[in-house]
Amino acid sequence: MSGRFITLEGGEGVGKSTQLRCLAEALRSRGHDVIETREPGGSAGAEQIRAMLMTGDAGRWNAGAEALLFAAARADHVAKTIRPALERGAWVLCDRFIDSSRAYQGGADGISDADLLRLHAVGSHGLLPHRTLLLTLPSGEAARRAEERDRGGADRFGARDAAYHAKVAAAFRAIAEAEPERFRLIDASGTPDAVTERLLEALDGL
Repeated sequence: MSGRFITLEGGEGVGKSTQLRCLAEALRSRGHDVIETREPGGSAGAEQIRAMLMTGDAGRWNAGAEALLFAAARADHVAKTIRPALERGAWVLCDRFIDSSRAYQGGADGISDADLLRLHAVGSHGLLPHRTLLLTLPSGEAARRAEERDRGGADRFGARDAAYHAKVAAAFRAIAEAEPERFRLIDASGTPDAVTERLLEALDGL
């Protein structure tokens, strides 16, 4: 595949969705064919699963059910959207991917990393990004931004308590430290333009 697969990861409130749009605009201005997508979602089948995963009370699904649903959504997303775009040479920017499952269902909920990666191998043939940009903020600032964002109501994951989100943040850090060749840690503080510049710098070499 001749394209480039870039994922943006991080906990609630770090600005992934905003920065994905800004990064896409910057790459298009450089002449690249860019696809913007998200997880869960990104294909017709995956969006249907997203509706089940993101709505309802926090305990609607247990961790095992969530892991299976995310893996199923991801399999459809990879097959229908990501791989075809990469094969034609596009840059695919994705808001969350397998590392979110590893941090949420793994680090915070206790599913083993090996089991999550095994599901990923079956459903998505183990596809990994060329680079993963992990946006980071102090917990208080991230919580403030998430609260502003969710004034209309948080989804099932955003509504979970601070202890849960601390486990997620710690899990992301541990994954990034274990895979430094793929991950870049990005300070998400400051103006949106400043953060976008940091993201572009983190793509050097691609």
